[in-house]
Amino acid sequence: MKIDHAIVFGATGLIGSHLIALLAQDDEVSKITAVTRREVQSTNPKVKYKKIDFLNTDELQDSIIEGSHVFSAIGTTQAQVKGNKDLYRSIDFDITCKVAEACAENSAELFQFVSSSGADTSSTNFYLKLKGEIEDAVMQTGLISLRIYRPGLLMGQRKEYRFGERIAQFLMPKLTWLLPAAYRPVKALSVATQMLALAKSNTTGKKIIENEEILNFEAQQ
Repeated sequence: MKIDHAIVFGATGLIGSHLIALLAQDDEVSKITAVTRREVQSTNPKVKYKKIDFLNTDELQDSIIEGSHVFSAIGTTQAQVKGNKDLYRSIDFDITCKVAEACAENSAELFQFVSSSGADTSSTNFYLKLKGEIEDAVMQTGLISLRIYRPGLLMGQRKEYRFGERIAQFLMPKLTWLLPAAYRPVKALSVATQMLALAKSNTTGKKIIENEEILNFEAQQ
């Protein structure tokens, strides 16, 4: 299926940057808009970076085009928000839900976003509980087509340095055989590739993509 307009939130992050590259290389994708918090210059004529205030609902609404395929890999870390859980929530929860609502109101073809393995509203872990709350809220919007990805530890080179994650990326692959499928490491590129593949498959309905399914997809590549 041809994609006339792909819109990417979180385009400068680990998964988002892979998505932009994959979309730009795909001849079946006509136009790409990367919605960002800061100015970014594009080196590809097919990619347009659009800077908005993510707290401005009108600007966010105007970023979604009818019939577009919308991808979101928005996220932050405790270190980036200096431990401020309210700020953390305003980024992860508020922005993702506002994007989902805009997709529903503007009749986007498909909305796909990245959550986390273990996401659960009943979790005692702040991060996993929040991810579960985001999933539940997005599920309640009027979206016709939705895909939620729950990857385990993401493997890949981030632009920003995360000491703990670097250590985990080094150790986890060596311990993969000890881990349940839900928590095994997966390449960020594989998540982005599967998101693009599903966007082109003309899929409908709402579905959660667990880490095991992502790993199976990765193994077939």
